[in-house]
Amino acid sequence: MKNINIDNLVCAHIKNMHAYSSARLEYDGKQAIFLDANENSLGSVTNTLHNRYPDPLQYDIKVALAHIEHLNTDQIFLGNGSDECIDVLVRCFCNSSKDEILICPPVFPMYEHAANVHHVKINEINLLPEIFQLDIDKIITEVEQNKQLKIIFICTPNNPTGNSINKNDIQLLLQKFDGLIVIDEAYQDFSDKESCLSMLNEYQNLVVIKTFSKAWGMADARLGMLYAHQDIISFMNVIKMPYNVNQHSQNLAIEALHNVDKKKEYVNILNNNRTYLLTEMSKINWIQKIFSTDANFILFRVEDANKAYKYLLDNGIVVRNRDKAPLLKGCLRVSIGTQAENEKFIEALKKYV
Repeated sequence: MKNINIDNLVCAHIKNMHAYSSARLEYDGKQAIFLDANENSLGSVTNTLHNRYPDPLQYDIKVALAHIEHLNTDQIFLGNGSDECIDVLVRCFCNSSKDEILICPPVFPMYEHAANVHHVKINEINLLPEIFQLDIDKIITEVEQNKQLKIIFICTPNNPTGNSINKNDIQLLLQKFDGLIVIDEAYQDFSDKESCLSMLNEYQNLVVIKTFSKAWGMADARLGMLYAHQDIISFMNVIKMPYNVNQHSQNLAIEALHNVDKKKEYVNILNNNRTYLLTEMSKINWIQKIFSTDANFILFRVEDANKAYKYLLDNGIVVRNRDKAPLLKGCLRVSIGTQAENEKFIEALKKYV
């Protein structure tokens, strides 16, 4: 295992902080008279009960996830979407106006947003044009020269390009960099590439983020998972909001984790639909390029992305215009839909002049 001193990475003021104290955490049983949190003991004004605070550490979900991922519960952090996981991580390890993160555009904008909110400097090293892989030499040079760099964010499969990032490059960075390397695997379920979770016990500076929003089909439940060394998780638990994941979302997560086969079925269907779209789109002569993808979306380039985007919008089809993103001039991104939705999309493409 690569050992790093996580205490040296965390913001100094957090080291002496204590997590919000809940008396519920001091009681191990399931049945008790709860008179500690000033809740409404009579119940709720709705037909279903919502008068009790949820488990602040979401223990039952962590037990189920630990079993699925072959990890320990103390290696798991749960957030109100992966957005909160990213936000808490930046707050925990980056000092405002001092420390820095590194991102590789074009990429998911939430890393940049979280850094901006907390006044953390953002370094950008673009992916290599057209192949969208890490510019590994430039990144290593930055790592060696920049002592204020705390976190490197890598999305794989990458949003919005769809391709998986070379795992050898990720491993090289894990070896070279003593800060945190965050691998966002929101779309990994749609890929045949191995998850970076397999390296979690090998590198203390590896952080892996996943989500219930994509393959699990639970975007409105707002639940993200972050996996890391237990010391990283411990510091994050200190500064998170006490009851950050509501009980309804926790219940839905438990239900979902008992339906892994259903998730696999959905992934297979969506991947087959992806193949259909790739095949049919390749027959559209005004599409200039279709990029390879391991995700549940396809990036493609046309001559005039703004015109094509408006045409699709006028025909009731909403895609994502990525024309202004770095390296993506002329590009649109389409999510994989149902078979009926995909057929309407292809029909519209065929009629476009």
